[in-house]
Amino acid sequence: MPKSFNKNSIFHKKYLVPISIKSQQKQDNFVSSIFLIIKISFSLLAIISLIKLGYSSKVRLTRLREIEDSFLYEKYRFNFLTDKFDDLFSSEGEQRFMKDQDQIISRDIIRVIWR
Repeated sequence: MPKSFNKNSIFHKKYLVPISIKSQQKQDNFVSSIFLIIKISFSLLAIISLIKLGYSSKVRLTRLREIEDSFLYEKYRFNFLTDKFDDLFSSEGEQRFMKDQDQIISRDIIRVIWR
């Protein structure tokens, strides 16, 4: 074997070893950059997912508030009408009911009152 291909030769130490170190560094830099890109991609994916989750939660809470407001309004109306219905069966409730009906019915409609 010629002396230039011996692992301990000056040629090998001077020219071949630095090339293998440089190629190893290039590979390390390439792998590091790939991992950095993957980390950035996952970070962006996590941030976008959190933003979408926050927006969906906001929309859901808004809808739940609307449903709650509607429920409270209907509950108030129910309680009001229940009280009015209970007043109908109290003493002289029928007379109060007829007076309320007179106010509700418009003037140009014929009224028939059954007794």
